[in-house]
Amino acid sequence: MENSKSLAGLIGPTLLAVGTTEAFNMDIFAAQTAPVVYLNGTLLFVAGLAIVRAHNVWSPSWRVLVTALGWLTLAAGLFRMVAPTAPQAGEGLATYLLLAVLTGIGGLLTYMAYRPSRTATQPQAHP
Repeated sequence: MENSKSLAGLIGPTLLAVGTTEAFNMDIFAAQTAPVVYLNGTLLFVAGLAIVRAHNVWSPSWRVLVTALGWLTLAAGLFRMVAPTAPQAGEGLATYLLLAVLTGIGGLLTYMAYRPSRTATQPQAHP
């Protein structure tokens, strides 16, 4: 669980920052060159691989988001490395929805990482 919280503490704020700043700077992505896309893909691939190697947990809890994001990041990075000249996501509803979903997941992971932990000495509420 500690590994999940540590990774969520990195991934969550990163997704909040990326989702928000990309939405405000959409115009700069239209003119990206293939080398920049390839470099971005390499960084995404390494980040995704690091997450998957450190956290390949498939349990029915919020922790599965960390693993799923690791695999999705790895796949997105590999795609950008294989096809750096492919058209990039443009300004449109689908792109903004994707950024909103990523920002929402970032918020959830940030909350899960930084919320106070319940310990054995704290009483748990019973309905």
